[in-house]
Amino acid sequence: MENLPSAETEILEKATGKKSGEKTCETKRADALDALRGLAVLAMILSGSIPFSGNALLPAWMYHAQLPPPEHIFRPDLPGITWVDLVFPFFLFSMGAAIPFSLSKKVSSGVPEWKLALQSLQRGLLLAIFAIFIQHVKPYSISPEPGMWAWLTGVAGFVLLFPMFLRLPREMKLSIKILIRLLGFGAAVLLLSGLSYPGGSGFSFTRSDIIILVLANVAFFGSLIWLFTQNNILLRLGLLAFYLALRLTQNVEGSWNLLLWYATPAGWLYKLYYLQYLFIVVPGTVAGDLILRWMNSSEEKRNLLPEVKTRYVLGVFLILICIVVNLYGLFARALFATLVSDLVICLSGFLIFKKSKGATGLLYRSLFNWGTYWLLLGIFFEAFEGGIKKDKSTLSYYFVTSGLAIYSYIALSVLIDCIRKKKYFSLLINCGQNPMIAYVAGSNFVMPVLAITGAGAVLNLLMINPFLGFIKGVLFTLLVALLAGFFTAKKLFWRT
Repeated sequence: MENLPSAETEILEKATGKKSGEKTCETKRADALDALRGLAVLAMILSGSIPFSGNALLPAWMYHAQLPPPEHIFRPDLPGITWVDLVFPFFLFSMGAAIPFSLSKKVSSGVPEWKLALQSLQRGLLLAIFAIFIQHVKPYSISPEPGMWAWLTGVAGFVLLFPMFLRLPREMKLSIKILIRLLGFGAAVLLLSGLSYPGGSGFSFTRSDIIILVLANVAFFGSLIWLFTQNNILLRLGLLAFYLALRLTQNVEGSWNLLLWYATPAGWLYKLYYLQYLFIVVPGTVAGDLILRWMNSSEEKRNLLPEVKTRYVLGVFLILICIVVNLYGLFARALFATLVSDLVICLSGFLIFKKSKGATGLLYRSLFNWGTYWLLLGIFFEAFEGGIKKDKSTLSYYFVTSGLAIYSYIALSVLIDCIRKKKYFSLLINCGQNPMIAYVAGSNFVMPVLAITGAGAVLNLLMINPFLGFIKGVLFTLLVALLAGFFTAKKLFWRT
């Protein structure tokens, strides 16, 4: 495979572990990637369900760095990141890593690239529809103080999403599938036509969930980029350089760069600005290529050597330290100490993974090298654009979070695939396999049910101090995780 670094080429071309005497995992599934995606979704839900005021107010590092307590007023001049600022990039990275999984089989089976491009466009448009619909049926969109009607509307919207997006059995007749979709989307149109919002407004294309809308844009363009650069990683990364050039020159008055940056056929659907998150999605596709090749390798099964197990567990602890160091250092603005710590950690990780053999060892070594590259690139960009920020997001933010996402995948893979502790991560994995349900369930099912039954008032009794307030957020998130896990166990998935 041309233009791949040597370690990646080894995964493809060498005997995968048959000379090493090292067995690093018993099964090769994408469980760790599902767990990372699930972690991102549940952390996103937790960050929105913790207390934001009153006696239960939490420390500043428990919120977005640019929305500090107690007022939570947006401060775009305030640099730094917190754990809350990692959740969206981790989800974007997971989505990027999944692109090779969803498209490679179709490519190998001979499906034309133009057809796959159209399918990717369809997926992006469906995600945009999803973003618009869920924002319209969120109880707090209908009313700042939801009553029974708003809560029931939220639940109705949640139920309607099943005929709209449920993955239907392959053996089901096409005519029945079409009928189910028509009924679902038709009922959704009827529901939206009868809703009104604060100020007396009705349906609007501009009322959409911005997170899902960004996902729709980068899912489409990320898929296109992978389709046409699947055998050339250097070209894939090179395309980012052109976007970087546009990003750096988009404010030059009178330039075509400025015109292109703000040009859009439909502002509610697409903005070139949204594609900045390709700086996370594209590194995700590179990691996804490596993970997919590892899964397709034919490594002979052998027992995990004790010294290998110890080395990889040490790597997990090192990764956890790295994440904490960067979050603390960048938030506290201890920049030089963060740089030195990162250099020491990266060097230590290199020593841990450099002797790795077999397909799994080569995968970890390659991923760690890529993670180190993106992390250090982001640290070197930190001083640019006023320091690392999520809003407005900076180059340092994209690259640092990409590196930390890769590191996090390695840690989860060691724990799930190698140390075989999958059962402890089942909630994360189940949510990661059903992210659309997990994302919507909190606002459109769990919260309405708690409000209607009065259980929400009981939970609110915990809002007496920061610790119990945080526990309330954890309990709410756990309910969402259990609900998403239930649908996953029943093989009920929302898909676009």
